Amino acid sequence: MTATVSASAEMSGDPVAPASATPLIEAVHAGRVLGGTVPVTLVKDATFAVGRGEFVAITGPSGSGKSSLLYLLGLLDPPTSGEIRIAGRETASLDDDARAALRLATLGFVFQFHFLLPEFSALANVMIPMRRLGRRTEAEMRARAEEILAALGLADHGHKRPDQLSGGQRQRVAVARALANDPPVILADEPTGSLDSKSTGQVFDILDGLVRRDGRTVIAVTHDLDLAARMQRRIHLVDGLIVSDRPASEPVRTGPLL
Repeated sequence: MTATVSASAEMSGDPVAPASATPLIEAVHAGRVLGGTVPVTLVKDATFAVGRGEFVAITGPSGSGKSSLLYLLGLLDPPTSGEIRIAGRETASLDDDARAALRLATLGFVFQFHFLLPEFSALANVMIPMRRLGRRTEAEMRARAEEILAALGLADHGHKRPDQLSGGQRQRVAVARALANDPPVILADEPTGSLDSKSTGQVFDILDGLVRRDGRTVIAVTHDLDLAARMQRRIHLVDGLIVSDRPASEPVRTGPLL
C-alpha cells in the first residue's frame, strides 16, 4: 500500500533523488546528558546531515540512544551540547512558541504506540496538528484529514474511535496525523514495533511511498534489521555514539567513526 498525499508531491512514481544545498535536518556535535549525582549520557557528539528525499534508519542495541537522538532531531528535547538545525536554521535560540511552530510546520511524528486520543474519532485525531498550527479553516482541515485517510485506505474509518480500529489501522491513522500539516520530514520511533507482519509491511510501504513518490524525508528508529536494510541509509549507534553512517546495504561498522 502506497499513497500520495501532498498537492506538491511528485506524481511520476519515480524515486526522488536527495538533492538540496541545505540539509533538511542537521546535527552538529549534538549531545544530550541527563544531569544528576551520576550524569547519564544519552547521545554523544552526533554530527550528520539528512537531505530531501532520504529514507534513513537509526539502529542500535537497546539503550544505545536511538530514540534520544530522534527526539533531538525532532526538537522534542534540547541538546546539552552542540546544535540541531532545521532547513539551515539554528534552533537553540528559539523560544518555546517558535520551536513548537517550527516543529508543527516542518516535522511529523509517528511513534511505536500511536498515542491517538481515545475519545476522538480518527478524523478528529488527524485534525489536531492542523488546529494547533492554525493555518486552515475548519472546512479545509476536515477536507485535508479526509484526503489523507482516504489515501491511506481509511476512507470508511474516519468516524471510528481508536478502540474500534485494528492495530495496523491505528498506526495508519498515526501516519495520517503526522502528515496533516504537509511536513517535509517524518520522524518515526519504532513505527512497526507493536505490529504483526502484515501491518508492518503496510506501514513500511506507506513510509517508503512518502519518500519515493512524495519526495519527503523519513528518519525511522527501528530494531528490525530487515526493514533497516530496505531503507537507503543506516545510522548505527552504540552507547550514544554514532559508529556507522553508510548506505543500508553495506555492513555496519563495529568501531567508532574517525
